[in-house]
Amino acid sequence: MCTNSIEKISTYSSPDRKDHHSFSNPHEALVTHINLDLEADFKQKVLSGEVQLHISHENASEIILDTRDLDIIKVSCNERENIEVSYGDPTIYLGQALHIPLVPDSRIITIEYRTRPEAAALQWLAAEQTTDKKLPFLFTQGQAILTRTWIPCQDSPGIRVSYNARIKVPKEMMAVMSASNPKEKNDQGIYEFEMKQPIPAYLIALAIGDIEYGEIGPRTAVYAEPSMLEKSIYEFADMEKMLIAAEELYGPYLWERYDVIVLPASFPFGGMENPRLTFATPTIIAGDRSLTALIAHELAHSWSGNLVTNATWNDFWLNEGFTVYFERRIMEALYGEDYASMLAVLGYQDLEADVHDIGHSHADTHLKLNLKDRDPDDGMTDIAYEKGAYFLGMLESKFGKSRFDKFLTEYFESHKFQTITTTEFVEYLNNNLLNELDEDVNVNEWIYGPGIPESVIKFESDKFAKVEKAISVFYKDGSLLDQDWTTHEWLHFIRNLAPDLGMDEMTVLDSRYQFSNSGNSEIAAAWYEQSIRSGYFAENIDQIRSFLVNVGRRKFLTPLYRALKETDNIALAKDIYASARNNYHAVSVQTIDDLLDFDSK
Repeated sequence: MCTNSIEKISTYSSPDRKDHHSFSNPHEALVTHINLDLEADFKQKVLSGEVQLHISHENASEIILDTRDLDIIKVSCNERENIEVSYGDPTIYLGQALHIPLVPDSRIITIEYRTRPEAAALQWLAAEQTTDKKLPFLFTQGQAILTRTWIPCQDSPGIRVSYNARIKVPKEMMAVMSASNPKEKNDQGIYEFEMKQPIPAYLIALAIGDIEYGEIGPRTAVYAEPSMLEKSIYEFADMEKMLIAAEELYGPYLWERYDVIVLPASFPFGGMENPRLTFATPTIIAGDRSLTALIAHELAHSWSGNLVTNATWNDFWLNEGFTVYFERRIMEALYGEDYASMLAVLGYQDLEADVHDIGHSHADTHLKLNLKDRDPDDGMTDIAYEKGAYFLGMLESKFGKSRFDKFLTEYFESHKFQTITTTEFVEYLNNNLLNELDEDVNVNEWIYGPGIPESVIKFESDKFAKVEKAISVFYKDGSLLDQDWTTHEWLHFIRNLAPDLGMDEMTVLDSRYQFSNSGNSEIAAAWYEQSIRSGYFAENIDQIRSFLVNVGRRKFLTPLYRALKETDNIALAKDIYASARNNYHAVSVQTIDDLLDFDSK
């Protein structure tokens, strides 16, 4: 079993590692391993059972855990039953601190508890909300600080634990986790799991439903509802190739297997990098393998994020900026430089849009954030992803790919199964790369400064240049050709249309290319936003409404609801949202509630 050692307690005394989003006291008492024993009750929508926490401490008087909306029934430690515990005051976003007194020989704490139906990490789906509409479904989403709503734990990204679990589910269902997984259902409905490598609590993940397994390669497979399995196997056919390409770039894959589960459409993200088992949205199943850069992204997290983890959510860019850069290097290795350049150009468009929306001089456009007294979810913008990736791209331009790849390989190897702060990374960067260069590479401007620095290295794409020419021709004489374009080219086409394009032009485009009825979620979402902002949406409001009701991916929801709001269609936005809200995970609900100032009562 790989766990943290008592020597690591001293690590948490550093002020730079103070996690303002956790009540825990790892500098005094540290959880090193978790044993879960839970049963899923789909009628009551609760998980119930117990958790054993293995801890390290040196005569600490107490250990402090993070909880939120949990019913704690009993706490025991060694031979001491029904320990008297205390709670801190409820705090918005954070929940409550659970204070458990310790004695010198306290090493294993057992907590009997149950979740509540409203637990933010858990989405309980009725059968009709699933793809196959036969059985209910449950999945968890722990990032950033939601694991505390289903496991009492030290819910900080800077604290790593190994874990085991025993999960009891209805016999017709299967359970899978971010751990070693079954390949088929059993007759008992009891599944056991092991995650030997230490991970932060936000990566402990569980899904339960009518799930089947389909192999792709020696180390790769997909889980999905039965009707989605063959489609998913086809879509992710290159997963093993991606894994090999990633290893060739930055060293061995240290998690044994890399599998993906395709979840119901309410999943709030494109993907979540839960180790050994990426959780993925079905919106990437396009039928043509055109959206699988998302799989490369989640795979890359096996190094940047899971192997080396941001110590606090203020350092989130260390997870995501590295991963976006790594993702594009994987795609370049498999599909060529221009393919990766298209991804980078689209990413830069997203970055510019976020900087504009947040404000060019706003502190939230820094890579190093200050999220104290705020929901860490506020920091999960394209600043962390794209500005972070472009920062690394700038460094690559200074040193060349070969030298920069060597630096990253050594970085992952020297920090594996550890956490890191921005300050610590800058020190490592200075000592292991920048000391070889005479010129200043304005690291502080990138990390601690606002907006997009002038030293950014922009990408160009020959294919996108042809797209832009096609737009110019359309504007000039209205002519359109049948285009054999990839998703990325179509996105570039739609994104570069004038926002006030006339109804006649929108009608012509929709008639020719059938954007409103596209089965590609990326293309459909981009077109729907264009439709709303140009006034064309009266022609495709049924498709927009259906999309918003049936898709829970926040990346798509936020721009569409915002477009409705900003075009004085707030009443329509709230009407659609009222119908859709129960289909969304709590992560998406919180964002759209705030955006629309929606009162659910």
